[in-house]
Amino acid sequence: MGDEFPKVQWTEADQPRHARWQSEAGLPPPPRVVVADDTWTADAAYQLACAGTALLWRGDYHNARQLLQAMARRLDRSQRPNAVRADRSMADTFHQHRQAQAQRARTLGRLLVPFDAHHRIALRRAPDVRAPCLAVHGERPEPYVAALREVLGLIGAQQWREKGVAVLAGSLTVHPHYGVFAPVRSEYVGLVGAAPLPSAELAFDIGTGTGVLAAVLAGRGVKRIVATDNDPRALACAQANVDRLGLTERVDVVQADLFPPGQAALVVCNPPWLPGKPSSPLERAIYDPDSKMLRGFVRGLGAHLAPGGEGWLVLSDLAEHLGLRSRETLLGWFAAAGLQVLGRLEARPVHPKAADPDDPLRVAREAEITSLWIVGA
Repeated sequence: MGDEFPKVQWTEADQPRHARWQSEAGLPPPPRVVVADDTWTADAAYQLACAGTALLWRGDYHNARQLLQAMARRLDRSQRPNAVRADRSMADTFHQHRQAQAQRARTLGRLLVPFDAHHRIALRRAPDVRAPCLAVHGERPEPYVAALREVLGLIGAQQWREKGVAVLAGSLTVHPHYGVFAPVRSEYVGLVGAAPLPSAELAFDIGTGTGVLAAVLAGRGVKRIVATDNDPRALACAQANVDRLGLTERVDVVQADLFPPGQAALVVCNPPWLPGKPSSPLERAIYDPDSKMLRGFVRGLGAHLAPGGEGWLVLSDLAEHLGLRSRETLLGWFAAAGLQVLGRLEARPVHPKAADPDDPLRVAREAEITSLWIVGA
């Protein structure tokens, strides 16, 4: 198994060491690693992490969590004075914000924790994280090293998975898996739950994710729904939710790049709403490089609509307020695909960040509207 996976290397007790490197974000092993413990100060750890050196923790697990929080506070203080610049366009502010987020993730991702075989954290007072690690990584019979920040993400995702997310005033609960976007922005679910159905015979749910929109359509009486996705985790998540909700006879979860074969009277899609490169599996539900999925849906929709059918495109206009994509561009894509707008429903999202004076994107968030575009061939 020696060369089947990347390795992280360091020196400890004057001896060279190495272990398997685990990164869900696909980051390479850090090139410089030092051993750190409870005697370290947050300032020393922060300075090394900012300079690109990773810290392999050998102290108490809870102290490692406190250290990570202290490093995050220092990062936030260092970035806040430069968060908003009046002489920058909103698009420039967005890109600067993304760069700051990426730098924050890289710096905080340099606090590492060691694992023994079978997902046991090799630290004092460490919790049992085997369940969330097994759910995401599968079996790991050998020791490995991972970023503490990523481990905390696994733990949080497992809690969401077990508890579930209630939508439509609690009438429906779905259970998101790690790396699959949870329907916490419920306005898009509400729009699909309210729009008049053109037919109750057959619907396609394109890019189903957790399967929440397929479940909403089934709850509204649609007899058969084909839910597609191209991500294995999303497919597994959607299938689990379909099974849990007792919808197996009515919802088919299939792997497809956008559309399944055939035509339907209703084709629904809630694509990522911001053009940009995702930096993690979860961000693939938010960032769509060059609007590839959005453009693919619009371009291919007409061929998959039954005569008189409707396409429902559920999309935030945040990209427009950020200067990343214009309304005219979207309407131009509709026209080029031979589609016409039949109607539109709107909902205003509620963002805690919109009330945060330190959020550089607050002005755009305050103006954001999520629309359900009803289009036909």
